[in-house]
Amino acid sequence: MLKNIFSFLFQRPADEERVAQYVLREHSRGRALDEILTDHYVENRLETPEQRARLLDRPEVVHAFGADDVAAMKAMGTDFSLSPSPSDLSADS
Repeated sequence: MLKNIFSFLFQRPADEERVAQYVLREHSRGRALDEILTDHYVENRLETPEQRARLLDRPEVVHAFGADDVAAMKAMGTDFSLSPSPSDLSADS
């Protein structure tokens, strides 16, 4: 009985769940993380920096892309639409 009362504390919002599934599906099709995160589908559903940060903290996303890729995206910030692409970063080197 008490388990059901507090279950809402540990549930993830449905939009975030669907976006995570989308990100993983697109990754399985060979797309890069930075490219997927700038899709309108992702940007329109994860509107706040907190939502975007939670996406990158999900264990299944970290596992699929690797901790290094996820850490790199976090380092660039959670406003993906304004983040430079990896090709822009390599041009600066």
